[in-house]
Amino acid sequence: MNDCQGLGDCDDSRLQRLYEYLDGALPAHDVAEIRAHLETCSECLEEHNLECMIRSAMKRSCHEQAPDKLKVSILDKIHALRAEA
Repeated sequence: MNDCQGLGDCDDSRLQRLYEYLDGALPAHDVAEIRAHLETCSECLEEHNLECMIRSAMKRSCHEQAPDKLKVSILDKIHALRAEA
């Protein structure tokens, strides 16, 4: 079954929300919505699983962590861009 209403018709906006979900950059109500959507949409679940595998491989390959200050700066910029949109 493929019900992509929750993530935006399985297009580029869906991917952006999926990345934000995996990054932990969404409010709790959006997280719950996406989790529910992943249970009903095989296309989005496949994309989620692929991205998880890629991120896992990257983590194994990279041992350095970004400084907390950089993480905060990036999240601040993301929120500012969203506010402008």
